[in-house]
Amino acid sequence: MGEHKHVNLHVSKFEAPAKLKTLCFALIAIGLLTFVVGLMKNQERLWTSYLVAFFFFSAMALSGLFWVAINNTAKAGWSVTVRRFAEATSSFIPGILIGGLILLAGFKYLFPWANPEVIAHNPVIAAKTAYLNTGFFVVRLFIFAIGCLIFRWVIVGNSLKQDQTGDAHLTEKNVGPAVGFIAFFALAFSFFSVDLLMSLLPTWYSTIFGIYTFAGMFQAGMAFLSIVIVLMKKHGYVKGYVTDEHQHDVVKYLKGFSIFWAYIAFSQFMLMWYANIPEETEYYIMRAQGGWLGISALLVIFRFVVPFLALLPRGAKRSDSTVLAISTIVLIFQYVDIYWMVYPNFFDGHVTFGFWEIGIFAGFAGIFLLTIMAFWAKHSLVPLKDPRIHEAINHHVAY
Repeated sequence: MGEHKHVNLHVSKFEAPAKLKTLCFALIAIGLLTFVVGLMKNQERLWTSYLVAFFFFSAMALSGLFWVAINNTAKAGWSVTVRRFAEATSSFIPGILIGGLILLAGFKYLFPWANPEVIAHNPVIAAKTAYLNTGFFVVRLFIFAIGCLIFRWVIVGNSLKQDQTGDAHLTEKNVGPAVGFIAFFALAFSFFSVDLLMSLLPTWYSTIFGIYTFAGMFQAGMAFLSIVIVLMKKHGYVKGYVTDEHQHDVVKYLKGFSIFWAYIAFSQFMLMWYANIPEETEYYIMRAQGGWLGISALLVIFRFVVPFLALLPRGAKRSDSTVLAISTIVLIFQYVDIYWMVYPNFFDGHVTFGFWEIGIFAGFAGIFLLTIMAFWAKHSLVPLKDPRIHEAINHHVAY
């Protein structure tokens, strides 16, 4: 490390604070209790809240792997020292398979097309049964979950293997699987979001729904990564390896995808409103009535306007307090966005939020944080034997 003049380099071993571990177990207990009570008392609320939380954390896990894949594909050196944080997020990917299997138990409460009576009385839904049927849905869910698991096993596996062997070829070896994952993900994540969210209103359709959910997923993923970077720096875990320069570039992703999300959201809305075709506009009419109109407006403000303006100055991207505040807002409104896609289809369009939603979300959050902390505790926080690490250590943002 002699060539890195004036840089004090140090990686600490991560040990999860006892209080944080206890909190995670408490959250999981709350989630399990809510789930069990929900099964007995209120299945409809249980499964809607489960779907929102399941999609939220699945998207968080996938954004980590996607970010690792694009950096491998681009052969990016600057991001090497941040990569382990994103790899850790992908530890939750097995939860997509397990959580997806549990979701199948609430099938008939969520998806109208799973009900033969609904199909019999609605020719529009009946015309879609070649795609919207239980067997094919399960197959698609399995392909997606197992495909993501395999790609994670290869890509993250090679990264961790390099820690042991120091084999520089493993960096090159990861380019192929990374390209493969991006191609697989582009198609499969669209199916995943169409199946779980769009098909809740089977008479409606949007050709860019997958891109809309992807934009939100990646924006939220970058918000989470930004929070992790700030906290890891603050607590001195990765001295010299992760700096304001890395934070600056990750926050640029966050800001960029705030704009991209708004662009896709507007494109979807404007074209449907302009065409004024009943089966297209019904989606937005449902979200423009009662309390939903206010939530629709808040989404635009807090997913786009606030992050866009707050993160414009160069200094804001390097300010820990600004980055933590904006990232937290983005994560909250990623949840609100998924909730906004799910809930107007149920409960006669009334805005409904309370014990069930909070309890189920708490359970997922506890599992998500535990899997990430277990990954960090087991592996080095920085891939020290990556041949491009010098690029990351000497990284400077010019703009």
